Amino acid sequence: MASQAELLIRPHGRATPARRRVLEVLLGAAHAMSHAEIEAELETDVCPDRVTLYRVLDWLVSKRLAHKIAGDDRAWRFNAVAADGHGHAHFHCTRCGQVYCLSELQPAFAFSLPPGYRFDSAELTIQGLCPRCSEAA
Repeated sequence: MASQAELLIRPHGRATPARRRVLEVLLGAAHAMSHAEIEAELETDVCPDRVTLYRVLDWLVSKRLAHKIAGDDRAWRFNAVAADGHGHAHFHCTRCGQVYCLSELQPAFAFSLPPGYRFDSAELTIQGLCPRCSEAA
């Protein structure tokens, strides 16, 4: 039986073990993950080196199966694209540094663009404390 990741990849190209496993990690993540966090989750036989992982992540982004978010620390974080695509806001916790996708928060400006413009994606990041850090404060 094919995994969810494999079913998502098939229409876009070959579902290699590396592509499938990286997308599985992203689909299972509770927050957007840095390259180092993804690398820590992978077995070395799936992505034997960093270059392979970078290529897989670039491929997933180019096929719109994942998106990347620039963090304040200048490190990219990656997340699987939800069924609604990538037209949502992000939340960056200023204490723990995690970045979360807020899929339920759609930017209103996307629906009021001037004639002739087409909305594809938005980069809106809200800063503050995540629920875990808010409780600790």
